[in-house]
Amino acid sequence: MNSQVVLIVICCYFLLLFLISYFTSRKVSADTFFTGDRQSPWFLVAFGMIGASLSGVTFISVPGEVGNSNFFYFQVVLGYTLGYFVIAKVLLPLYYRLNLVSIYSYLDDRFGFWSYKTGAFFFILSRTLGSSIRVFLVASVLQLILFDSLGIPFWVSVLITVGLIWLYTHRGGIKTVVWTDTLQTFFMLAAVVVCVITVGNALNFDGVSDYVKSVSDDPRSKIFDWDWKSGTNFFKQFISGAFITIVMTGLDQDMMQKNLTCKNIGEAQKNMFWFTTILVFVNLLFLALGVLLYLYAETNGVPMPTKTDELFPLLATEYFTPFAGIVFVLGITAAAYSSADSTLTALTTSFCIDFLEIEKRYPAEKRVAVRKKVHIAFTFIMFLVIMAFYWINNQSVINSVFVIAGYTYGPLLGLYAFGLFTKWQVKDKFVPYLAVFAPLLTFAIASNSEELFWGYKFGFEALILNGLIMFVGLYLLRRK
Repeated sequence: MNSQVVLIVICCYFLLLFLISYFTSRKVSADTFFTGDRQSPWFLVAFGMIGASLSGVTFISVPGEVGNSNFFYFQVVLGYTLGYFVIAKVLLPLYYRLNLVSIYSYLDDRFGFWSYKTGAFFFILSRTLGSSIRVFLVASVLQLILFDSLGIPFWVSVLITVGLIWLYTHRGGIKTVVWTDTLQTFFMLAAVVVCVITVGNALNFDGVSDYVKSVSDDPRSKIFDWDWKSGTNFFKQFISGAFITIVMTGLDQDMMQKNLTCKNIGEAQKNMFWFTTILVFVNLLFLALGVLLYLYAETNGVPMPTKTDELFPLLATEYFTPFAGIVFVLGITAAAYSSADSTLTALTTSFCIDFLEIEKRYPAEKRVAVRKKVHIAFTFIMFLVIMAFYWINNQSVINSVFVIAGYTYGPLLGLYAFGLFTKWQVKDKFVPYLAVFAPLLTFAIASNSEELFWGYKFGFEALILNGLIMFVGLYLLRRK
């Protein structure tokens, strides 16, 4: 692709983001950054959350991963629906009833100071790592198709990426993010549809029936795996998907902060139900695209890249039509920023509310200055983590995200489950130690599961084991 064309497209895209930022950040108060004044239309939140949930991981890794694990990922997606139902019916009513800005404030009321800080810390750790991985993936693609040709090193392109995110979110915060995510979701989905049509035209498909038949007849479209020893067994994937959703959305300040900008609980639940329905079909579209990409490559004799994450970018930028390539660039750029902008906002919110206690310890006229410093600090931290991952990454990024989630979100799962489903209090000062012990024990068990459990291999369900260990530990720490 012509690097000058790519640069022009990206510049125009950012002009749109800055235009949205300008209009959404006018007449903002000190609290608008955190709450969006609780005036966000539910349908905008629902549509924008699709892009934030999918991010660059789904955009690139899911189609490529089809070559390794067929449609087995869709088993996880089916589990998502159960998880979102629990969020809508259990967690959202709790958050709205307590009128929370940071969802981890609940742990302070339920258990005490150390449980509260532990929950907030594990969110910050989880989101910093997870979102940095997502941005790393997309930044690598942009580096390949644009910055290398301009002679710009990777660290500079990443610094530009996170710097631009800071620039358009530093005033409006979550209010801006709700609107920019809507735009970014549109470009991401448009890119997928255009690429599907492009492949279909190249393979001489005649109508929708040809697409459906080609995908369904391909052995890579197998959805269900019933082998109980397999890491992709249906029950493992489905249950893991439900729990992954509960922790990575329902117990995640990033995703819940958007929901909490809705006017009331009714609109927030309506947003969640529509978002869930659309998300299932969108993920199925991404998986179908994966099959089509492999069919295209095989038909045209395209050499397979060493990493599955590289297949979609390779075809889109070197083999598809120029128009499809440009739309792909828009989609991949949108994928990067739809995840990272809300993450920076959520990390800033959590640190300001949960650790600095900005509403209690600072007068209103000083809160904006404090919040801006925190926002800049987390922008720089994200840059450093992306660079660290650049040096150590050696596996499919989608697996990396969920492996990390299984260990860092597990303590949050145990804390909230114990808080919601029991009435016991705990010895609060020991909770941080337990939150470190649970992931370590989970890792030890999962690493040796085949020897310990007759060939059983842990997959994403390590998250459930982690949460269970945390739950049992809290039971043992309960006050008599």
